[in-house]
Amino acid sequence: MKHLVRQSTQLATARYATASPAMQAIARQILHCPYWGITKRIYLESKALELLAVIIAEEVEAQRGRVPLSPLPSEEVDRLHRAREILLRDLHHPPTLMDLAHQVGLNECSLKRGFRQVFGKTTFGYLLDYRLEQAYQLLFERHMNVEEVARKVGYANRRSFATAFRKKFGSSPKAILS
Repeated sequence: MKHLVRQSTQLATARYATASPAMQAIARQILHCPYWGITKRIYLESKALELLAVIIAEEVEAQRGRVPLSPLPSEEVDRLHRAREILLRDLHHPPTLMDLAHQVGLNECSLKRGFRQVFGKTTFGYLLDYRLEQAYQLLFERHMNVEEVARKVGYANRRSFATAFRKKFGSSPKAILS
């Protein structure tokens, strides 16, 4: 630990460590921001806060003496990123975990464990969040109605889409259009 600043009785310190897979994933998302304008600014600010939250959470765990997950080999991280790309390629018919693992050359257990470690969510939790984030963006742009957006992001049933949307964002899809 290196002491940076001394203020009254509190001592600020810095710790040198490598970026965890979760931090690396957030950094990649920042570098490859898919938005523009005010949406880009909000997205980047939220990603910066997310990165800060991950750093703080990992520091708290380190101070409690808990050993962080061992870093994954870069080849496995690359396979997990490929799995994410495959998963997001077809929102209407995503592959099963077994098929996805087979396509990227991992076993199902490594895929599930690694996906959570790198992206901070389960495989299909990530897919669900991605679908809903895309839906929010489409509704915000106001080029489609709720039913069209639901179909576009892979929901066959408008009611299940509205329920998932409300659970994630706290308001109905129609409220975004208003």
